[in-house]
Amino acid sequence: MPILKDEEGYFMNTFAKTVDLLHRAMDANLTRRSVIANNMANSNVPNFKRSIVNFESELKRALDSEQQRPALELTLTHPKHIPNWKERDYRDVQIRRVLDYTSTYNNNGNNVDPEQEFNDALVNQMSYYLLTSATDFEFSQINRALRR
Repeated sequence: MPILKDEEGYFMNTFAKTVDLLHRAMDANLTRRSVIANNMANSNVPNFKRSIVNFESELKRALDSEQQRPALELTLTHPKHIPNWKERDYRDVQIRRVLDYTSTYNNNGNNVDPEQEFNDALVNQMSYYLLTSATDFEFSQINRALRR
């Protein structure tokens, strides 16, 4: 198992990182659930703009930055120099609610499509179930190892 250090200098293993990522993803799903419920509740309000949750794509970028180093990394000789590459810590990624101004569904300026929101709610619910199953699996592996 590779050993990692967090920002306080504590060692953490891949189990801790996996559980932390699962926890953050479940938090994003809970936020998405409340955003979808708000969108559905306001589906008939004139000029209401639906919100979406942006988390997974930013998390993927942060995790990819851990693996991608440039072939030539520039040496910084002054604190105000801009680096050509900076590793991004996945723990800095925040769950963001974003308003969707790009579309209109109704003539009254509202852009909430109830059918799409129900589909998003179903996908979100299934995703949350898979995340809880993955978390359960991670802890069952630890329990199995401790029993031996």
